[in-house]
Amino acid sequence: METRPLRDARDLEQVVGIHNLVYPDDPITVEDFVSWGQQARERIDLAAETGGKIVGGARAFLDSLRPNPWVHIWVPPDERRQGAGSALFAEAARWAASKGHTAFEAWVREDDPGGIAFASGLGFEETGREHGLTLDLTAVEAPTVETPAGIELSTWAERPELTHGLHEVYAEAVVDVPGEEDAKVASFEEWLRKDMQSAGDRADATFVALAGDEVVGYAKFAFSGAQPTTAHHDLTGVKRAWRGRGIARALKATQIRWAKENGYEEVRTRNEERNVPIKKLNDLFGYRPAVGRIYLRGPLA
Repeated sequence: METRPLRDARDLEQVVGIHNLVYPDDPITVEDFVSWGQQARERIDLAAETGGKIVGGARAFLDSLRPNPWVHIWVPPDERRQGAGSALFAEAARWAASKGHTAFEAWVREDDPGGIAFASGLGFEETGREHGLTLDLTAVEAPTVETPAGIELSTWAERPELTHGLHEVYAEAVVDVPGEEDAKVASFEEWLRKDMQSAGDRADATFVALAGDEVVGYAKFAFSGAQPTTAHHDLTGVKRAWRGRGIARALKATQIRWAKENGYEEVRTRNEERNVPIKKLNDLFGYRPAVGRIYLRGPLA
């Protein structure tokens, strides 16, 4: 079993193919994978190869908002228990150690007992959970958008001058998500590059709530060319002083209506289990349970 960095476009295509074998209901494109990697401060992309065949892939990367690097390992079910995952983890750990780190962040799907057992065997422990949720747009009517008094709804595409106001909302909202209290707030430039201008982001699918000239909330979708009929909810945030007035509800109703009118058949999201307000909002619109994530932290060794 050899582990090595990805070398060329063929390696990249094979590792993305392996990712999609591991997550057949949540595939990505090569463009998605490249764009995701470009968001990292530093990263290493790895392949596990035996007999000239790539049998697994991994990515370890540094996110400037967290003290520990993330690690992701993908090995198809029929290639597991042959050493590929362990070899990839060891190589990723050597890279992280060379950067001065002693621990990894990771997540596994809650329906993957093999992945959970693998992480547990490496000493990883749970730090949080997100419930998966889905809304079948073919089975629901487009909701009525009830805009609160004094609030105007627009899109970022229609109002590009509001970019700094969107960042102000992000800066308040991101640290109020349960489990993210100690997260660093990205600078304007970093947030714009990572969160708003990646391959899956669209200004016309970023919805803005305004009180006069002040941006008081926004909600955005993310997309993948590998999932042409699915829209993924990204951040929905409202400034603290404006919460409890129905702004988040109006934004989400706008998103659902837009997705349905634009031919999407499903919207997906994840709900941190301690985030009660967003859970109530998702329940209100009829979202149904889907596969969630278990977040973990563990040692390099």
